[in-house]
Amino acid sequence: MKLPSLQKVHVLVVGDVMLDRYWVGNASRVSQEAPVPVVDVAHVEDRPGGAANVALNVASLGARCTLVGIVGKDDAARILRESLSAAGVTCDFVDAEDWATTLKLRIVSQNQQLIRTDFEEVLPADYGAAIREKARLHLAHATALVLQDYDKGALLDPGALLGDAAEANVPVVVDPKNKPFSTYAGADLIKPNMNEFLAAVGGSRGDDELVGKAVDLCVAQGFAALVLTRGAEGMTVVEKDGRHQHIPARPADVYDVTGAGDTAAAALAITRSLGWEPIACAQIANVASGIAVGKSGTAAVTGPELAMALAASDRGDRGILNREQLVDAVRQARAAGERVVFTNGCFDILHAGHVAYLEEARALGERLVVAVNDDDSANRLKGPGRPVNPIERRLRVLSALSAVDWVTGFAEDTPITLLEMLKPDVLVKGGDYGPEEVVGAELVEGYGGEVRVLGLVDDCSTTAIVARIQGALPAG
Repeated sequence: MKLPSLQKVHVLVVGDVMLDRYWVGNASRVSQEAPVPVVDVAHVEDRPGGAANVALNVASLGARCTLVGIVGKDDAARILRESLSAAGVTCDFVDAEDWATTLKLRIVSQNQQLIRTDFEEVLPADYGAAIREKARLHLAHATALVLQDYDKGALLDPGALLGDAAEANVPVVVDPKNKPFSTYAGADLIKPNMNEFLAAVGGSRGDDELVGKAVDLCVAQGFAALVLTRGAEGMTVVEKDGRHQHIPARPADVYDVTGAGDTAAAALAITRSLGWEPIACAQIANVASGIAVGKSGTAAVTGPELAMALAASDRGDRGILNREQLVDAVRQARAAGERVVFTNGCFDILHAGHVAYLEEARALGERLVVAVNDDDSANRLKGPGRPVNPIERRLRVLSALSAVDWVTGFAEDTPITLLEMLKPDVLVKGGDYGPEEVVGAELVEGYGGEVRVLGLVDDCSTTAIVARIQGALPAG
């Protein structure tokens, strides 16, 4: 995947603008006045937040952007205008009388937020008409509209803006908050998080029910698609015609989740401007937000950063899946004519033998599924002291390998249940035994599948590695 030139993309962002301020310093002592840390503030950082962060991300990714929002006549508004203008964002703000620009102050020490304090006031008047007037002027030149709603007062009447966008034939991406989803009826894409979605549709007993409720919501409200952000579980995209796909979170060191949703909204608007289908848009947004969580605080993702991340992977749907998601992914792969290869194991300490084996397995088809024994089953199979690495770490390491498409964990001693559910085209194991000795071989061959046993890389064994390490350590 890669993005084409974005010179013709012009995203209009309308929503709640705020300034994110960071006081950063060391906290090496405790106050004598109360049991709280004392932070010696070394420097102060101001960054655009809320809708302003969406706009900054649009510009940083390489597209043109205009931002419409409400600010006070104060220093925070000046800082926002200067920083956004320097980044290439066109600011067309409504200046509110007797009101202070929303400001969020975070005190940070050793890369950890110690406290956040919000400075915000209720708007003294309805500025909806002024917001709409400015937005309508820019819609004539926009390729997409983002409604970034933080319930601070800039979007009291989203319906009017949606109507104006429809008249201008401009697709709308909505990042909602607490309003009923019917408020955004007619939007092209809506991007709630899991809590917002469940608050709107009620509980869900699994991904199948979740998808069904999302389809019903899209049909009822006229959404082309719903992009559900699920944190560490990635995203689920559901279109109104029932097509859907779960996109696993990208392997990343999560540094700070602040503003990741803003980055996703920016990427969705840019790719929708290009005419891309919702699933492809979400795949780009998933990669972009994965970059954002690896940064400290509210931060923008640049075009080169995204291009490098996309170049590192030829697919946007690889990663860790639960069983229900994996069944769905395999079904879609098979419908696309892709050959699915399956293997399983503990993969406790990943070594060169594992990598060579998985690469050889991947060459047997278009998709490779790796099922990993959870901690309890690995302990039963391998004995005391194993596994060395917990299941979460083993899944993450495997998901980062280019040869691996999907990874899942299982609690049983054998993968029979998974094989019955997935019915892979090829079952692969490594070792020096025959295909008839592979667990699940009879099942796979029974429905017409193939069983392959691959060779081993000499002198590569997790058990031997553990033994060597233990032998090198002093007793006791």
